[in-house]
Amino acid sequence: MEGVTVVDHVLLGRLLSILRDKDTPHRVFRETMTDAALILGYEAMRSLRPAEIEVTTPLETAAGIKLADEVFVVAILRAGLGLVDGFLRLVPDARVGHLGMYRDEEALRPVGYYENIPAGVEQAEVFVVDPMLATGGSGTQAIARLKRAGAKRIHFVCLVAAPEGVKALRETHPDVDITTATIDRQLDETGYIRPGLGDAGDRIFGTDR
Repeated sequence: MEGVTVVDHVLLGRLLSILRDKDTPHRVFRETMTDAALILGYEAMRSLRPAEIEVTTPLETAAGIKLADEVFVVAILRAGLGLVDGFLRLVPDARVGHLGMYRDEEALRPVGYYENIPAGVEQAEVFVVDPMLATGGSGTQAIARLKRAGAKRIHFVCLVAAPEGVKALRETHPDVDITTATIDRQLDETGYIRPGLGDAGDRIFGTDR
């Protein structure tokens, strides 16, 4: 599908299997989420623009590169926090923003409650991260808020997506590419991805019991 990259890598598939397992402990779930985010971030950031620099080795000077643009990682709270550290391993100088949303369980719609976007988003490469792309409500709303703040180069990165969420986000924001580890079968009647991996936020923070 145009604008959607499903990362096909055996190591990511292994990590996803650990995350799907209902018996995976919270600590292991968090650590595995970070490792998966590193692989997803590596793939999602292939389009970053380089700028040429000169570096001095112990023997002579050599041509090198640095990132031409600042990188912002914007987590959709709260589950998106589970993907941030993986991105920061790749780009330690990245700036981190937060968009707080909770799901109205009856309407299955996101309700915004918090926004903290670093200054300079207009010139940055912005990666919106959330483990799940289910109905697409949170993702489309987050991207709309970033566009209102002036962001122009936005990418959406998730671990598990539903076809319904992919369709909703691409129809609303066709200029935003999606990177994911998998597109699962469907949403159920309560808006959960099947087979999915449960509530990622609860499993990250140990609030599922």
